[in-house]
Amino acid sequence: MRKLIRGLREFKDNHFPSHLELFEKLGMGQKPRVLFITCSDSRIDPNLLTKADVGELFIMRNAGNIIPPYGSLSGEGATIEYAIQSLEIEQVIVCGHTHCGAMNGLLKLEHLREEMPIVYEWLKLAEGTRRLVKENYSHLRNKELLEITSAENVLTQIDHLKTYPLVRSRLYQGRLNIYGWVYNLETGEVLAYDPVSHSYMPPQHQLVDDLPEPSLHTDMSDPLDSMVVN
Repeated sequence: MRKLIRGLREFKDNHFPSHLELFEKLGMGQKPRVLFITCSDSRIDPNLLTKADVGELFIMRNAGNIIPPYGSLSGEGATIEYAIQSLEIEQVIVCGHTHCGAMNGLLKLEHLREEMPIVYEWLKLAEGTRRLVKENYSHLRNKELLEITSAENVLTQIDHLKTYPLVRSRLYQGRLNIYGWVYNLETGEVLAYDPVSHSYMPPQHQLVDDLPEPSLHTDMSDPLDSMVVN
């Protein structure tokens, strides 16, 4: 706590005055460019990862970067609706990561039923990911299995995102783009899902216009070729 309090003082005395123009502008309202949906894991800092300034990202975080399907009364649904309807955000990133504790729990879901019942109920929202991984990646173990689970879960949650009528409408109008990313904690690299090749690759390919929206899952034949960076 002492470190945090010292940090508050440092921010107020030095950082805030040196960025006064930015903070005065933010005091008049926000206009973020991206809705960034990611895990609550303490090892992820979206602004640090993307070098985005304060006010550029509208960030939504929870265990496992899970998006409850439309119809569920949730803070996630309210955040998505507010970001797109009120803030008129046109870019959405769903970002998973390697070594994800939520995904590790998902792979051992029944063990959580008694030990952490709230976590158990929450992770059931990613049941589609668990089922897909079980059916298609039974040959993988340990680290490789966990990494592919994180990657597939990003796509599952994008599918959930598309169940929202507002999201579907904006996609149809060409007013919304959705991207799936996976952040590698060990290397610092981010890979982005490419809906053409159905694989993860460096995100520079997303700088082109009119990319198809991701809707299918990763290539089942050799899933780790592009996704994993060792």
